[in-house]
Amino acid sequence: MISVDEARQRILDALRPGPPEVVALAEAWNRVTAAPVIARLTQPPSDISAMDGYAMRAADGVPNASLTVIGDAPAGHPFAGTVGPGEAVRLFTGSVVPAGADCVVIQEDVTRDGDRVRINQAAIAGRHIRLMGQDFAAGEEVLPAGRRITARDAGLAAAANHPWLTVHRRPRVAILSTGDEIAMPGEPIPPGGIVSSNAHALAALVRATGGEPVILPNAKDDTAVIGAVADSIGGMDLLVTTGGASVGDHDLVLSALQARGLTLDFWQIAMRPGKPLLFGRMGAVPVVGLPGNPVSALVCAILFLLPALSRLSGLPAAPPPVTTALLGAALRANDKRADHLRASIGVDSSGLIVATPFAVQDSAMLRRLAQADALIVRPPHAPALPEGAEVGIIRLDSLGV
Repeated sequence: MISVDEARQRILDALRPGPPEVVALAEAWNRVTAAPVIARLTQPPSDISAMDGYAMRAADGVPNASLTVIGDAPAGHPFAGTVGPGEAVRLFTGSVVPAGADCVVIQEDVTRDGDRVRINQAAIAGRHIRLMGQDFAAGEEVLPAGRRITARDAGLAAAANHPWLTVHRRPRVAILSTGDEIAMPGEPIPPGGIVSSNAHALAALVRATGGEPVILPNAKDDTAVIGAVADSIGGMDLLVTTGGASVGDHDLVLSALQARGLTLDFWQIAMRPGKPLLFGRMGAVPVVGLPGNPVSALVCAILFLLPALSRLSGLPAAPPPVTTALLGAALRANDKRADHLRASIGVDSSGLIVATPFAVQDSAMLRRLAQADALIVRPPHAPALPEGAEVGIIRLDSLGV
């Protein structure tokens, strides 16, 4: 068995981002930039008023001075002339500051009487003016390559005058559940059978990370059937299987895929839950074989599939971040496998984070995983720990899954 870190690195080393494609800005949210986004204009394009008020020379804007209003300049209608001594131009938020003016006095600080305006508060040079290029200049990089596009990024790209963006293609992930006992939600359940949750949970995880899941028909415990379904993965960037990866008589995924040309990289990891995880390649398509137990499958997906999807999407790939918390209950010494305990999160009287492991950690108890706020990470051979000791945790609520 290999370690969690080695297994994850071997998976990531075998993956490459999808090719670039050009999409409309309206379709770019949650995609990953494949090239830097360069500003096509300067923002603001001119000196702009930040407030409703009057543009003037600061030297003229002394208390009780009376200036002549020589024009109005609403946003989108710049004043064509020049502001001279003793003159002012009425502006609004977003108006272009006219030539000759070096400040804006807000409307609350003046008294208007016809075409005259009296200054009640001294003007300050540069006040209430957004300078040309204050946000960005034409030719500047506003978004780097390898960035997942947020709503804020989409707004920035629009402001930089980009109707189209070059992004990586979404990873296409085929998901194959196996087992005679499996029925899809809503289907008749065979005697001794169970409803499959893995395919839908994994599909949701893939969607949450910007990928495109393809749920394949469930494959019975038959090498020919498993192989035939796996034959349909052409054009996929990744095949994820669940179930049939252990060592029982009916765990046939490995042999079925090897009969179809699977080149195995590794099988079995020193971790709990999720020991029977495999990784290899069928032709050009990488294959991750997850355990069948739903908790095991999802914990493995968090540890391995999330970084893999990041790499395939064009993002920097890294393990889920580990932070620290205080134990809410004592833990006994760990064995040779890394452990990932489902836990709730709370705050003690001092404001410190407390992680309390659930009393039962069975890898088939999906409700416990759904209720968990974190995974307590215990390395191999970790010693027994008392309540209140510091431990590493993976915050599930921070992963978006």
